[in-house]
Amino acid sequence: MKKIRCILAIVGVIFASCNAQTTANRQGVETVETEKAVKTIHLTKTAFLAKVANYEASPEEWDYLGDKPALIDFYADWCGPCKAIAPVLEELADEYDGQIYIYKIDTDAEQELAAVFGISSIPSLLFVPMGENPRMTQGALPKPQLKDAIEQLLLKK
Repeated sequence: MKKIRCILAIVGVIFASCNAQTTANRQGVETVETEKAVKTIHLTKTAFLAKVANYEASPEEWDYLGDKPALIDFYADWCGPCKAIAPVLEELADEYDGQIYIYKIDTDAEQELAAVFGISSIPSLLFVPMGENPRMTQGALPKPQLKDAIEQLLLKK
């Protein structure tokens, strides 16, 4: 009987330590995920006017204010395709860090910006090359298509 109790105690300690290790691993993964830096930049109307284009000062003319090409994602938190494309845009912001800006505009919070650009469907993506007029596309494009568009429209490769 003592042997059985001893074996059960050892097995209990092993299970407890495995469980503790698993919990620690889960906590470690959660910590790593929460520490990951977000590279996309959320814009308000005020930030848009200062960083992208001041359409109030020049309503008839597109004058991009940025020092790098940009991709602007018009989205809403409730939009399924917008949620699907968000991690892809984060990956691209990381891959093209220092080469382009990837901005995000919440169409619910920034209804005036959405109206100025005639956003009627989301996600809508505005590609803003240097020295050229911007180009709009709609829908959640797959990552390879987004990369091609970035390379051709924004980076001219």
